[in-house]
Amino acid sequence: MLPIALERATRVVGILMHSFKEYVGIMELHGDVSKERIVEVMKMFVGKIYQRPPVRSSVKRALRVKEVYSLNVLEVNNREILFKVRCESGTYVRKLCHDIGLLLGVEAHMRELRRIAVAHLREDLFISTLHEVSEALYLWRKYNEDSILRNVVVPGEFAVAHLPKILIKDGAVDAVAHGAQLAVPGIAMLSKDITKGCRVAVMTLKGELVAIGKAVMDSDEISRSEKGIAVEIERVVMEPNLYPKMWKRKLPQ
Repeated sequence: MLPIALERATRVVGILMHSFKEYVGIMELHGDVSKERIVEVMKMFVGKIYQRPPVRSSVKRALRVKEVYSLNVLEVNNREILFKVRCESGTYVRKLCHDIGLLLGVEAHMRELRRIAVAHLREDLFISTLHEVSEALYLWRKYNEDSILRNVVVPGEFAVAHLPKILIKDGAVDAVAHGAQLAVPGIAMLSKDITKGCRVAVMTLKGELVAIGKAVMDSDEISRSEKGIAVEIERVVMEPNLYPKMWKRKLPQ
């Protein structure tokens, strides 16, 4: 599962890259261990763990804390362990296997790994093979048939489906598209689960993604306020000038 963004959607792909990942893999033990002991030890690695990246890695080998949300044994075949893990972005699963082997006392290594989900995007819902992408592109170019291509290339709004939403008035869209911070008067509707400091998706009333930002107020505070900045914009996605300009630039005195 590898999300690939096109054109302006590349501006939000970082949201997915820093979200949780889910994998299915095979760990091979270097000695015999009972299934009960394997399950017992793997449960110890659920939660926050210390991890030092392996020698062959793209980051500095400094000790760091990562979180494993779930780690389940699916099947045991002699020394091969089929497992599923849901973990924080940046967790090295091969190092996780190595550390589990050390605690088991027999050592272990990761034999196979398959990423099955990135945040809310799962392979059983959104994935397309490169062959399917190639075929869809050929049909569109050759016969102007885009129905298959629309199934392969989904709107960029799918990338932020897991984020709390703030829908803004049409009159505020162009200002935000030009990089302005989002003030309370420009908000039409919002999710009830917004907390101060969380990342939110700023969208039009039609459901178009305008920008990504960090909430300065929580949902209740925004609902009670009549003025003030509600969201600090971090990344503008929508092109400017698509919506009518309703704001005026203040001229220097």
